[in-house]
Amino acid sequence: MPRTGWPDGEHEGHESRRPGERGPDCRVAPQPFGRRQNREAAGDYDVSLPLHLSVLTPDAVRAVLARDSRLLVPVGTCEQHGPHLPLGCDTLIVERLADDLSASFRILRAPTVPYGVNTATKRPYPGNAAVRRKTLHRWMNDLLGSWEQGGVDTFIILTAHGHDPHQEALSTLRTRRARVFTVDIFDLDFTGYLDDPGGPTHGGELDTSLMLHLAPELVRMELAQDYPLTERQVARYRRRAAGSVPALSPGSVGRPSLASADKGARLYKMIHDRIATRVLGAPAPPAPPAPPVPPVAA
Repeated sequence: MPRTGWPDGEHEGHESRRPGERGPDCRVAPQPFGRRQNREAAGDYDVSLPLHLSVLTPDAVRAVLARDSRLLVPVGTCEQHGPHLPLGCDTLIVERLADDLSASFRILRAPTVPYGVNTATKRPYPGNAAVRRKTLHRWMNDLLGSWEQGGVDTFIILTAHGHDPHQEALSTLRTRRARVFTVDIFDLDFTGYLDDPGGPTHGGELDTSLMLHLAPELVRMELAQDYPLTERQVARYRRRAAGSVPALSPGSVGRPSLASADKGARLYKMIHDRIATRVLGAPAPPAPPAPPVPPVAA
């Protein structure tokens, strides 16, 4: 049966734009004709860009898979995260991770699956769109089966949504031989990175900080509302697997007022580096130098 989760067992943005156009973060959109000017081999694309499967030819995909047969698959959601964050918050985060990891490691990156199994709510929110657990499970099984037939032997599924039915759909996928790693980036240990590391994450300090770093133009901090939970409420929330958002909440829980772009930059780097080393096999970054030991007075 394929492996899922972090390899060592630890439980730990942008608007659409035309190819070549710079976005708000100064990153260039994937270019369908990203070959070098000298037009070398058919698969010789500019590897400084993410290797988006959807803009490559079959021969180019075959050439990449012959070198590295892994495929990054970002899976997002379309759901509210409070009045201050966009509906595609989870999607934007994993898309950026997939782009950066693809460009750094020259690994193929699949088109984003933008819908997931949403967190339960007591009232409807305009724009929310969800699929059932079995729908996501069947959809992903079909996609992975097709890609496996085309030469992929390892799938790295990136998601930023801890809702149990969503995670169950992604962590029980079946393939013929290929390995499957399902990485929930919010399952990392954020102690030391957040002022409230034990708090709930739905629209709170964690995802708001990441969005302030990745796509600040999409965040409306003037609309952010804190909705802290008591210890008993946090325990109940976790038992129900990031279960229903309280009816009186603004659609989010936690303390987005603690968020900052600087905090988001540190969080993003930690998440990126952790996936790079523990999932993709990159060398661990060097440890920071130890502070100098003061001389002992005579």
